[in-house]
Amino acid sequence: MIHIAWPLMALCLPLPWLLRYVMPEVSQQGSALFLPFAALISRTGTPELKIVSRKRSLLFVLVWLLLVAAAMRPQWLDDPLPVPTTGRRLLLAVDVSGSMATPDMAGNASRLLVVQKVAGEFIRKRKGDQVGLILFATQPYLQAPLTADLNTVSQFLQQTVVGVAGTQTAIGDAIGLALKRLQQDKTASRNPGEMVLILLTDGGNNAGLMDPLAAAKMAASAGLRIYTIGVGAAVQEGFFGSSGNMDLDEGTLKAIAKITHGAYFRATDADALQNVYARIDKLEPSAGREQWYRPHSEWFVWPLALALLLSMPAVLMRGRV
Repeated sequence: MIHIAWPLMALCLPLPWLLRYVMPEVSQQGSALFLPFAALISRTGTPELKIVSRKRSLLFVLVWLLLVAAAMRPQWLDDPLPVPTTGRRLLLAVDVSGSMATPDMAGNASRLLVVQKVAGEFIRKRKGDQVGLILFATQPYLQAPLTADLNTVSQFLQQTVVGVAGTQTAIGDAIGLALKRLQQDKTASRNPGEMVLILLTDGGNNAGLMDPLAAAKMAASAGLRIYTIGVGAAVQEGFFGSSGNMDLDEGTLKAIAKITHGAYFRATDADALQNVYARIDKLEPSAGREQWYRPHSEWFVWPLALALLLSMPAVLMRGRV
């Protein structure tokens, strides 16, 4: 589309006609400066104007219109393009082991369903950041690489099912995979940002090759900050014994967060989990709204060049008057 960058320059259009009333009559004899168009208008009704041809007058008018058009800076705007931001590189590691099917956080909804709803909203709000998704159980795997397409990452999370990666919990391997992917990210050199991992689980490390605390120390040395979230109903003592999430290893999760200068959060129900993500959002604010750049090409050179070409015959015609 055509865009006018400086539309107020159109106010200069009547300037030559205004000069007729504010400037004294210009005389060719002894003049230090000759203004063809202004002088021509200022001598309205004089014998000299009657000699000047109508074509030359029209040329001067056209030249002035083209000069004003060039001063208004007409531009051609192309389609807007997204601009890479210097936001955070944020990975979500979500436990999908068998225990995540337990419905103890919001009515009949499983733990995973609650996480999908709350974490999905969290992802969509991270405007300007690159977000990725890791699913882990017996083994971790990358479900969505780091990307600014937040809706796609959220959709991948919604399509997750319990048990897709096994039945046990490999927390250390999940941290190791997250660190590896963040360090191998091709955009890191151009857009370093900050590396953040949000690890959510309802159990303790009982699978995998890497010890969680050893993985946390490696993450800390690489500058990766880890926020750990323990989910599941609180343990309660009843007539028939204890109930709630008794498998959760809060000690290890707290140690991981402390080593990597992050924080540990406990979410016993859907509202608590929503509050956890809201607190993380404040601790790690997103880069802000997406930025866009609209390429454009300048068109002022065309009326300017045409004005210069038309001014040449106008000057030559003056010598014949």
